[in-house]
Amino acid sequence: MEHIDAAATALFDHHPSGDLPRATVTSPATARAYARSVVRERWESPSRGARDEDIVDLLLVVSELVTNAVRHGDGVAGFHVTPTEEGLRVAVRDHSDLVPDVSQGAGAFPVGHHGNGYGWPLIIRLAREITVDRHPGGGKTIGVLVPLRPAP
Repeated sequence: MEHIDAAATALFDHHPSGDLPRATVTSPATARAYARSVVRERWESPSRGARDEDIVDLLLVVSELVTNAVRHGDGVAGFHVTPTEEGLRVAVRDHSDLVPDVSQGAGAFPVGHHGNGYGWPLIIRLAREITVDRHPGGGKTIGVLVPLRPAP
């Protein structure tokens, strides 16, 4: 599993190679748009496109991670996506030290709806290699790999 530690926090403002544009993510909508642009510009190629259903999964995971950072983590402190051969690695940093309940659980949906509780099960079902790393100065980073398959 890849862990994002405090030394990697510089990735949230810029990419070391300089070839990924900066992303100012303040909402799920801006996060989705940025993640989709990285797929288009960095993962897809003239000979390989991503499956539509995988893009839908990616956008849902990104939206849930950022929504959770806004609602439960005192706001987004950083957002970074990295294309890999397997898909996109997404890292969302927030200001809270609280680790979500069942963050490594089986992805069971809650019984009854009480205003929240569906985001984590969706993330667990759609993403891989989920990590939650607390930062010494406060806050945490949640990292995931969202698989992308080439379109047939």
